[in-house]
Amino acid sequence: MRILFAGGGTAGHINPALAVAGYIKEKHPDAEIFYIGTANKLEARLVPEKGYDFRTIDVAGFQRSLSIKNIGKNISAVKKAITASVDSKKLLKEIKPDVVVGTGGYVSGPVLKQAQRLGIKTVIHEQNAFPGVTTKMLASGADAVMIAMPDAKRHLKLNKEPIITGNPVRGELLKITKEEARVRLGLDNRPLILSFGGSLGARRINEAVCGLIKWHNGTHKFYHIHATGKTGFESVNDSFKGIKLSKEIDIREYINDMDICMAAADLVICRAGAITLSELSALGKPSVLIPSPYVAENHQFHNAMTLKRTGAAQVIEEKDLTDELLIETVSGLIENRPKLEKMSNAALKNAITDANERIYKVIMQFFTSS
Repeated sequence: MRILFAGGGTAGHINPALAVAGYIKEKHPDAEIFYIGTANKLEARLVPEKGYDFRTIDVAGFQRSLSIKNIGKNISAVKKAITASVDSKKLLKEIKPDVVVGTGGYVSGPVLKQAQRLGIKTVIHEQNAFPGVTTKMLASGADAVMIAMPDAKRHLKLNKEPIITGNPVRGELLKITKEEARVRLGLDNRPLILSFGGSLGARRINEAVCGLIKWHNGTHKFYHIHATGKTGFESVNDSFKGIKLSKEIDIREYINDMDICMAAADLVICRAGAITLSELSALGKPSVLIPSPYVAENHQFHNAMTLKRTGAAQVIEEKDLTDELLIETVSGLIENRPKLEKMSNAALKNAITDANERIYKVIMQFFTSS
């Protein structure tokens, strides 16, 4: 059993592949797992750490906005696309995978395309509500297309019905109850707000959350854990110079115990990455989502709207984000227990907690049917 994963660039494309690969290895220790990515992105570190056979191709994404600089980048991207196709074909003939699984990002494009041309079974997993360019281009030729969110189907031209699998959710998130998490954090029955913008940080979220913290600082009504991210830690702390923060407020650069903090939270303020939203749904967490406007095809906005439509989240676009709007939104939720409970139940209805098993079954059908 030889299975090749291709995808990369961001954790949202890499972690689902690693989660499924790990699940396959648990069930089939003798399975051979390969991964094709790029040498200069996150997968180059994460995949080898898991011990999988990691190969690379040199490929770049295309710039959508027109400028002299971007025209030059796109010319370079065309040249790389040609060599990446040749290199992908060589690697596929060398690895001889039974199935190729694409999880998104431009690196998966040439690998999947060449696999389809060589007659190798291909499977695509799309994490977002609005599919990426690679998924749109190659879905019609794939042997199976898996989608995490039903909304994605509307944007795809398919020859067969897609399979709704959800996104893999980290197992540790499902192992601790809210009550246990709150005990471990030393919390009483006051509500906990959890806010973060990602490992690097998000400047606008940090600025608005600082305003929110200043609003409730000293009231002792809520607990608040906020992660600034690497680039925001210093500026956030500077904004509180001369202000004594209540002991209920915990500002960190990074949250190392996210499973505990998220389990304990009553309200989460964050971006709208696909994996994060799957985790919020699995835990039934009400949320205020601030989609990143800097991602391809604005897919975080589409992700966020899937939760908003079901009543699980409120959405603030970054262009509209102000301290006042965030305060107004949070104040209307955090002490409204019936509203939070309703949002929690709505989130749980979106949850798919067995995504690994669902994706595994789709991949395995190509072994049992042969």
